[in-house]
Amino acid sequence: MNMQAQSTQSVPAAPLQGGLLRPVAVVFVVLSLVTGLLYPGVITAVSKAVFPDQAAGSLIVRDGKAVGSSLIGQPFSDPKYFWGRLSATTPMPYNGAASVGSNLGPSNPALTDAARARIDALRAADPDNKSAVPVDLVTASGSGLDPHISIAAADYQAPRVARLRSLPLGKVQELIKANTESPRLAVLGEPGVNVLKLNLALDAASGK
Repeated sequence: MNMQAQSTQSVPAAPLQGGLLRPVAVVFVVLSLVTGLLYPGVITAVSKAVFPDQAAGSLIVRDGKAVGSSLIGQPFSDPKYFWGRLSATTPMPYNGAASVGSNLGPSNPALTDAARARIDALRAADPDNKSAVPVDLVTASGSGLDPHISIAAADYQAPRVARLRSLPLGKVQELIKANTESPRLAVLGEPGVNVLKLNLALDAASGK
């Protein structure tokens, strides 16, 4: 039986009609307004009303001037102050625009060298302190912005700070306790001491 092939002709795609452009443009504009302006505006307004401190960056203000944030650490090298954790951010420590850890593995000599340099600095600042150095004083956090140290790290530095500021050790320990923050929701993490708040309290106690 002979079969006759049937030829097919391709039908050219119809050009996009002008009537379709309008709804596409309207959807684009509406979504841009909702997701780019309306939603962020509502969230910002609600956060300022419900959490005004956090919405403003959790800034710490002294004498009408912002001196830092309770959420971002600051570098302290003067032995009269408590020192925070190391920071691996670049190009400067505690750079909020470049949050990052060191990404150094435990076998990397650079990690050992950084820890050893911090230990040497702590020993030089307080040669009579023979206690073991808490690990969080010689390592960087995953974000590089951690504003807290452990209670052990604060207690380790308390004798040095008290001596250099001519304050009773008991007074410094009271300030440590006053600036110790509990775990979030009472279960997340461990108690920590906010270094910036503690150092500001030290300045106030020393009359600075």
